[in-house]
Amino acid sequence: MYQFENVGAALCRDGWGPPAKHRGVKPLLHPIRGKLIHYLNVARVCLWPARPFGCRIVKSFTSGRPYWWQWPTVLSLDAPAVALLWQGLLARVAGVALGWPQALVLGSSVWLAYAADRWIEGWRLGPGQVRTQRHAFYQRGRWPVAAGWLLVLTTDLAIATSRLSHREIQAGLLLLAPVLAYLLSHQLIHRHHRWRAPKEVCVAALLASGTVLFIAARPDAALRPLAAPLALFALLCFANCALISVWEREVDQTHGQTSFTLQFRRGAAFSRRLPWALAAVAVLLVAAESGAARAAAACALTSSLLLAAVDRAEPRLGWQLARVLADVALMTPLAPLLVLKLR
Repeated sequence: MYQFENVGAALCRDGWGPPAKHRGVKPLLHPIRGKLIHYLNVARVCLWPARPFGCRIVKSFTSGRPYWWQWPTVLSLDAPAVALLWQGLLARVAGVALGWPQALVLGSSVWLAYAADRWIEGWRLGPGQVRTQRHAFYQRGRWPVAAGWLLVLTTDLAIATSRLSHREIQAGLLLLAPVLAYLLSHQLIHRHHRWRAPKEVCVAALLASGTVLFIAARPDAALRPLAAPLALFALLCFANCALISVWEREVDQTHGQTSFTLQFRRGAAFSRRLPWALAAVAVLLVAAESGAARAAAACALTSSLLLAAVDRAEPRLGWQLARVLADVALMTPLAPLLVLKLR
């Protein structure tokens, strides 16, 4: 019995146990009942919000090597993964088949935009100002990242000019202008402007536009059934960014960056309610649509509920892990795409 007590105490000390107010439940005087209560208490200590997926719960930024679960975000691989998964699902909704060149150009282009944004941010900030692992990575490895960025850009342009149709290239050039305008405005010209367009809105609109770009460029694409799933995806991207702005409020303040939460007095409350509202809309679409459109609505419903769950768990998980899980929550198209692939 003392061994179990020592294990329970060790678990509590290591951060695996319940809050302090729930610890130390004394067994009742009756021997059998006392042992039962004690063992139940030990089980509760062992199972109380366990560290998800073996991740260490980190509630504040510390410089140094990122944890393994942070690397997709640090390397800016999360957004390209989300874009590629939704591109594959939305292409099925529109009834078109895209090849590897469209997927590769989309993934590399999204990575180039995110990497450039973080590279500029890391370049502007002093070493003592950085409060995220992703910005610290781009600050420490500034020139190797720049060399890798140029290599990816060269590959992206080579594939685009040799493998894409003239119509797809024109569509890409049309989207390139607002992407460059966003980077120029939000990182340099209007960085501290109080009434600039919220970066969360811009990122969501640009990511959704890039995801559907090659689909809409196909002359045989069915655009009407694509409208509702695309709108849900764009709103999911905004909800993801808006919640991150809530969790990273102090980060944005330290970086001298504005956000949806900082710009609007009720921005945080709106951001926390948005996933629930999107889930309600997605339920209606699941009931009304059929085929691939229903699958897209079901993915949007699942992603909305996952975002809401991550937001509820953020105080316990810490904002760094919550940020990673918020991006994972948008990867729900992986399931139907795998099912369709295996058929």
